Amino acid sequence: MRGISHGVADVLRLAAKTMIVYVLVLIALRVMGKREIGKLSVFDLVVSIMIAEVAAVSLDLEEPFWRGFYIVSLLVTLQILVSFLSLKSHRFRELIEGRPAFLIRNGKIDDAEMRRTRYSMSDLLTQLREKNVAHVGDVEFAILETTGKLSVFPKEEALPVTRGDLGLPTRRFRMPLALIVDGKPMERNLQAIGFDRAWLEEEIRHYGYDRIEDIFFCSIDYKGRMYFDRKDAEQSDREN
Repeated sequence: MRGISHGVADVLRLAAKTMIVYVLVLIALRVMGKREIGKLSVFDLVVSIMIAEVAAVSLDLEEPFWRGFYIVSLLVTLQILVSFLSLKSHRFRELIEGRPAFLIRNGKIDDAEMRRTRYSMSDLLTQLREKNVAHVGDVEFAILETTGKLSVFPKEEALPVTRGDLGLPTRRFRMPLALIVDGKPMERNLQAIGFDRAWLEEEIRHYGYDRIEDIFFCSIDYKGRMYFDRKDAEQSDREN
């Protein structure tokens, strides 16, 4: 009986430590900033890996919890300090994060820079294809950023023609607004464009729909174009 009680206590302790470590790591990552995983610098990545390792060790019931808390706090403080110094000093930022490398400059591949960054032609061609660039000759500059991403600037003759180039009138782009989500009208967005539910019901009938509740998603863009996605038939039947 005592062994069972001891096992239950261990399970409860582990559950409590897991929740505390989860909250601690979540707070730490929030404090460190909002960079995407693909945009982490080398230092950010190292700190994130170390925090993950410390968090895993902290779940050991034999390890005092305060050690993990102390190490994570120290790492977060160090990361914030390095970020602050990077903002204040360009030289320090280059020392920590490195500097961008011009792999293609003025339309010519820089062989020396490719060797220095250990970047193969296969890597370069792959990254260019990911940017929808099939021909190296169409590239004026290709810059390998400190995050490992490749920034590509096509030559002027390879750029697509825009409305401005043709002298056509242009309008300021605005993000599309959701008007219906999961069968519910978005009243705030309707008010933002100066319409109400009655207008929305009239519009959906114009597009061949009967009820707002039958529509899973509806949006309108800055050109006035509307997009509709009907709910699955099975879902509509269940709700009816």
